[in-house]
Amino acid sequence: MESQNHYYYQEHARHFVSVDCVIFGLHDSKLNILLIKRRMMPGKDKWSLMGGFVEENESLDDAAKRVLHQLTGLEDIYMDQVGAFGDLDRDPGARVISIAYCALLNFDDQDHQRVTDNNAHWIPLDEMPELFFDHPKIVEKALGHLRQQVHGKSIVFRFLPELFTLSQLQAVYEAILGEKLDKRNFRKRMMEGSVLEKTELIDKSNSKRGATLYKLRIKN
Repeated sequence: MESQNHYYYQEHARHFVSVDCVIFGLHDSKLNILLIKRRMMPGKDKWSLMGGFVEENESLDDAAKRVLHQLTGLEDIYMDQVGAFGDLDRDPGARVISIAYCALLNFDDQDHQRVTDNNAHWIPLDEMPELFFDHPKIVEKALGHLRQQVHGKSIVFRFLPELFTLSQLQAVYEAILGEKLDKRNFRKRMMEGSVLEKTELIDKSNSKRGATLYKLRIKN
């Protein structure tokens, strides 16, 4: 039987294919990004996104899920493909074409020890250090993708616990969009939809009067 892996296309050059994961999380009301300090060449001791090569027996999505699990210990992470990057000089080690993914997670859900073991660190997006490869371009593309999605889907709730206040929800929107929102207009818009469900529970962590806790009615 002819080998499906090596028989055809022998006249064409072969390239490496990798995935790079832009992982966002909300911490102290700021949008954070999970970066690693590289332990290997090329770019040893420089900051970069977490990535990996696509293995012969896995799809692009499976490769991204594997990388995310290795770094955070999580399996059910919101993940969306945001683009392909293939400049000739993007990787000094070899000709590598990278498929970038944007991932969102609740900061408290991660395996903190696994993150530490991978030499990874959460850094506020507005304090992001210089990144190796073309990773600044990838982060910019992922952030733009996230901002486009924020109004059309319930992805913002990936950053929140199951129960949350409207102030916490507004803080997520402001962190993603990078701008302050009018409190009255924001709450009116949120309550006009059918996404939120009001509970009988009160959060008194920030005031004696407390704030009503809500939950997501429909996930998408």
